[in-house]
Amino acid sequence: MSHVIIIGCGVIGAAIAYELSQVIGLQITIIDQNQPAQASTGAALGVLMGAISQKIKGKAWWLRQTSIERYETLIPELEALTGRKISFNRQGILHLSWEEENFENWEKLVEIRASQGWNLEIWDRAKLKSMCPQVNNDRITGAVYSPQDRQLDPTALTLALVEAAQQKGVTCQFGVNVVNISPTSVETTAGKIDADWVVVAAGLGSTLLTSQLNQKVDIRPVLGQALQVHLANPIGNPEFQPMITCNDVHIVPVGGGDYWIGATVEFPSNGDEIPPNHELLEDVKQQAIAFCPELAAATITRTWSGLRPRPEGRPAPIIEKLPGFNNILLATGHYRNGVLLAPATAYAIREMIS
Repeated sequence: MSHVIIIGCGVIGAAIAYELSQVIGLQITIIDQNQPAQASTGAALGVLMGAISQKIKGKAWWLRQTSIERYETLIPELEALTGRKISFNRQGILHLSWEEENFENWEKLVEIRASQGWNLEIWDRAKLKSMCPQVNNDRITGAVYSPQDRQLDPTALTLALVEAAQQKGVTCQFGVNVVNISPTSVETTAGKIDADWVVVAAGLGSTLLTSQLNQKVDIRPVLGQALQVHLANPIGNPEFQPMITCNDVHIVPVGGGDYWIGATVEFPSNGDEIPPNHELLEDVKQQAIAFCPELAAATITRTWSGLRPRPEGRPAPIIEKLPGFNNILLATGHYRNGVLLAPATAYAIREMIS
């Protein structure tokens, strides 16, 4: 029986724990200094941009494709196991196009995706107005619609992954700090645990953990802010509520006339401290209103922020063995795509271990 210790229980750690729980011969413990789904997972919007992303080949596309495909089976699987409801918007993602945007690039992507077995549609102004009358801005010339991309509730997903993993025998230690990490054990404030494998899925906490092994993985924080608004009735067609994105601003329907709007991208100006810039959040809100003017009448019911883990000087994410160690694995630094890439990350870690 090999003992796997996973450090970090955001969506990445939870997905890995659930995936590994299905491997015979593994004993799994997941550790987090907080409760699950805190930090960047709790602040995420859960937008799954797979087919509509500009990543078309290699590992970046494999991760997206694998995850989007897995979510179609994973959500019902988790709901059946746990009895929990996971909000999962299957109505696709709509990317609005500004007048200066080059449609040739989108036309090429439509062809590439078709060859890969994915469907993208280019809508002109008339089709956009017919399908999504809430979009009303003269500078928007059309849209690209991705019917196979999705959006989900990251917190509900993570809690369901944890519960399903526990059902399959995974031990969870929450509110526990890691004091020391070595190739053979992890020492925590609750005691020492022997380990055959250690998976570091601690987001921003990964830098400190890897520093203990003299192999510092440099991950920096990037702040994201978002807000939730409420309207008496859904905007546009209540039967068709895709996630709408334009100029990196997302309008996410979450049911009952509620919408999430986000998110900012704020880098630290001094050290690692990033106080939320309220002007930037207001700018995101005003951009959303510019695309969908009905949002001007909405009431703000909640605002929040979270720090995303961005690798310094290298692409996100980091899924590999820690240099110099055969049994310490990194699944971290997913930046803005932790929820999107969680299932494929879990697959990749399973391949390394089994």
